[in-house]
Amino acid sequence: MFDAASQYPYPESSAPDEAPAPHALLTPVLGLLGSWRGRGQGGYPTIEKDFTYAQEVTFSHDGRPFLRYEARAWLLDADGAPLRPSARESGWWRLQPDGRVEALITQPTGIAEIAVGQVTGKTVDLSTHEVALTPTAKEVDATRRHYTLTDDDTLTFVHDLAAVGQPLQHHLSAQLRRTTA
Repeated sequence: MFDAASQYPYPESSAPDEAPAPHALLTPVLGLLGSWRGRGQGGYPTIEKDFTYAQEVTFSHDGRPFLRYEARAWLLDADGAPLRPSARESGWWRLQPDGRVEALITQPTGIAEIAVGQVTGKTVDLSTHEVALTPTAKEVDATRRHYTLTDDDTLTFVHDLAAVGQPLQHHLSAQLRRTTA
């Protein structure tokens, strides 16, 4: 008999070779499974000074045709020491039979994005389909996210942003290395 107070009975995996087996639709993105960590650079016309940040991204699944996505970042000082927490987001990437991706990404700052895109080889491109904002969230009109897995097991991330009256343009880029598979 299942004890409702015990551990969640359905495991989640961050590796393609551990249980549960990944759904067949996840095949194009199996290389993303796991945790990634690295550094990046950011800037935007409404931000006074460009910045350096660290980021950790985790992709996992529970056997169904979607990835659980979580990312967090923190600002770094000139010596590379953490200054303070920065961006944080979580969501789901739903894979479709033809390599299309539908992503739902939420941020604690009151922004919820629905992005659509495509997996092509080792690259995932996502662009805004719709953005929902809480009444106190900053204005965000569109984003574009580009994830590329390189042959040396690096995940390159580029994020473009259209917000607070600015057109879509570069905002963030990072090089992340796998920390767990």
